[in-house]
Amino acid sequence: MTATEATAQLLRQGWRRLLVLSGDALWAEQQATRWINQLPGDWLWVGETPRSELHCLPGAMRTLLGREFQHAVFDARAGFHAEALAALAGTLKAGSWLLLLLPEWQRWPLQADADAQRWSESDAPLTSTRFVRRLQHLLLADDRVAVWHQHQPFSLLPLADSTAWRTDGQQQLRILDDLLHSAPGISVLTAPRGRGKSALAGMLAARWRGRCLVTAPAKVSTAVLADFAGDNYAFIAPDRLLDEAGQHQADWLLIDEAAAIPAPLLRQLVALFPRVLLTTTVQGYEGTGRGFLLKFCASLPQVKHYQLDAPLRWAENDPLEELIAEALLFDDAEPPVMQGDIVYQTLEQDDWTRQPERMAAVYQLLTSAHYRTSPLDLRRMMDAPGMHFTAALQGETVQGALWAVDEGGLSVELAWAVWAGYRRPRGNLVAQSLAAHAGLPEAAQLRSRRISRIAVSAQRRGQGCGQRLIALCREQGKRLDFLSVSFGFTAELWQFWQRCGFQLVRVGTQREASSGCYAAMAILPLSEAGQALVARAALRLEREGYWLSHLVEDQTLPLNCQQGAGQLDEDDWRELAGFAWAHRPFEASLAALGRLAQRVPKSVPLLCAALLQRQSSAEICRQHRLAGRKALLLAWRSEVQRALAMIDAGRAGSWQQRVNLLQ
Repeated sequence: MTATEATAQLLRQGWRRLLVLSGDALWAEQQATRWINQLPGDWLWVGETPRSELHCLPGAMRTLLGREFQHAVFDARAGFHAEALAALAGTLKAGSWLLLLLPEWQRWPLQADADAQRWSESDAPLTSTRFVRRLQHLLLADDRVAVWHQHQPFSLLPLADSTAWRTDGQQQLRILDDLLHSAPGISVLTAPRGRGKSALAGMLAARWRGRCLVTAPAKVSTAVLADFAGDNYAFIAPDRLLDEAGQHQADWLLIDEAAAIPAPLLRQLVALFPRVLLTTTVQGYEGTGRGFLLKFCASLPQVKHYQLDAPLRWAENDPLEELIAEALLFDDAEPPVMQGDIVYQTLEQDDWTRQPERMAAVYQLLTSAHYRTSPLDLRRMMDAPGMHFTAALQGETVQGALWAVDEGGLSVELAWAVWAGYRRPRGNLVAQSLAAHAGLPEAAQLRSRRISRIAVSAQRRGQGCGQRLIALCREQGKRLDFLSVSFGFTAELWQFWQRCGFQLVRVGTQREASSGCYAAMAILPLSEAGQALVARAALRLEREGYWLSHLVEDQTLPLNCQQGAGQLDEDDWRELAGFAWAHRPFEASLAALGRLAQRVPKSVPLLCAALLQRQSSAEICRQHRLAGRKALLLAWRSEVQRALAMIDAGRAGSWQQRVNLLQ
């Protein structure tokens, strides 16, 4: 069968198909070029090196969401960017080919993956053997995938016959009619890629007799919406819309790909207009859509939820969509309700080979419960070093899952360089943050394990399953110094972590863009060194409470809001020296800076303006004719240098020397 004949069949059936080209780099590129020359189309080339007029870097594929292309090439010869592949597949029209360029087949699992540095927290590329071998098995097992190996005969086999494709937009039209007659309020439209969400939003704008505003993370992603809306809408970027809210009157605000907009901004936008439609993708390659339902929609009053299931841009049972969904485990269905005892088991990465169905179920349960989970996490779970898992099993069904990551073990020199703000090596999320932001360099030196994800099925929540998973994780970490967790603070979540024995050690001053909550960190000590760390961290957080309470807007945070003594202790001197002569952040040094301002207010007028008079940075810069935040930060550091020297010149000089040695 020729390429032209196979493409004609795809068009009749309304499907897209994958062609794998596996061989040396030159050969794979030559075959791809022949296909491009043979078949007319857009031929978007996704890879690090452009080989087509229409080209996109893998990391920039997100900017093309909402657009459509006929045919594409995905160059994975050097590294496999899983999210980009899935996003690319979602942009292809019916009748399209996706050419996947791979290294020589036998060499591929053993070859260093350039993409690994994104997900492995390693400074050098790693092999991704487990992920690649599983993908190889899926590619060969699917007879709808065409696999062409260099130096081997190849023939393009036809797909099995199916009925001719006819687009069926009845589901979209029913939802559209409902929206056109809806009362004021918030509506949410969710669907996998290719179901016509953006088209439906565009049709709503076209048929609504009043005014519609459209916003989205990027204007380029609203191309499909614009095609259907015609001229009956205006696009305004989210941040600008918020700034100019009073200038724009509209009946509808249409927010395309709403899950990619930070939750605090989104929450303000939906309050501005009488009717709001939010559309978002729920498949996991963006790592946000499912959490959009979990976190954001649950916080809104009287949300009307619509879901599109039937594909609009291609036919049911599309070979490409089904392969991508299986390869990246997009099916995150809730485990069934069952009877029987729960058994708790420790799992390791090699279980992806020994019992792949169980590990897939672990990942899918985590995906169903966490808004951040994406194919990046699948790659990390399979092949990054230092991964550990525990599962709650009811027969063969996974009812609970926990994923933990090794952290710490940094050298004394590196840990102090992190504290000073001079170094920030990959990985060690909590361990480094406690050094860099909580002023605890020993946290990065100790050996710890961070709980990255934990999930329990709906029918097993409230029965102690999560606590048992953490108890098993604790049992497995006897030789460690502490367990840690980072989470978006809510009173309910904090009660859970307290019940598990964790103690709060850090609260961030900015809300997380994804959850809208303040970032919090807690640790559970496992050794004497871990106990000492907790004691010091708790004391520090207690002394910071008064100053933090001025910056955070959450009354449920367990902060000590009493001002306390204004004396500078040794910990304050260390913190102030790190701010004055190194690169310690202003927010991390907040409490020590506040106590300094109280002690010598006349020596630090700019600090007093910020911390005692609570003026904004913009206001301080305007009053003192400073160029901006960077100039203000330098001025603050200079004030602290002079103030410390004035209080105790010898002590200040000694601390300056110690800090300078950390560079």
